[in-house]
Amino acid sequence: MTTPPPQGNPFAQGQQQPYGQPQGQAPFPQQAGQPGFPPPGAPVPPQQQGRKISFKTIKNVVIVLIVAGVAIGGWIASRDDAAAAAVGDCMHRGSTDDNNPDLEVVDCGDAKAQYKVLAKVEGDFSGLTAQSKCEAESKDFEYVYTETNGSKSFLLCLKDK
Repeated sequence: MTTPPPQGNPFAQGQQQPYGQPQGQAPFPQQAGQPGFPPPGAPVPPQQQGRKISFKTIKNVVIVLIVAGVAIGGWIASRDDAAAAAVGDCMHRGSTDDNNPDLEVVDCGDAKAQYKVLAKVEGDFSGLTAQSKCEAESKDFEYVYTETNGSKSFLLCLKDK
């Protein structure tokens, strides 16, 4: 009895790649459905668009803007015009209360203009000291207005317009 011949090519020395295949790759392409490839006929996912702004975000931004507007408006309305007055400005008295005359800066051509600022002196002054300081700064003064706010205290020497 004879033995069957060995399987394969007895003269081959190692594995050779099929013709046209680069070394190190499988002889067949990767099949669809395997990792790295979507299954055939699967829909392509849409590209992510820019972040959409939600109604809640818009509402919160509007609320913050309203609160900031009210705060800024309140600050502007509460500003003291007397503190902003400069020499040569005209003033209007908004109140008959001598303790809080509510002075505001107005245009000198305005019919509401009642006083003219002759001098403005930074510092904390009281009754007689304010009078003598205004006499030294301006001989024509008629009225003295003092305001004490810590480091922002000042004295206005005024006369009728």
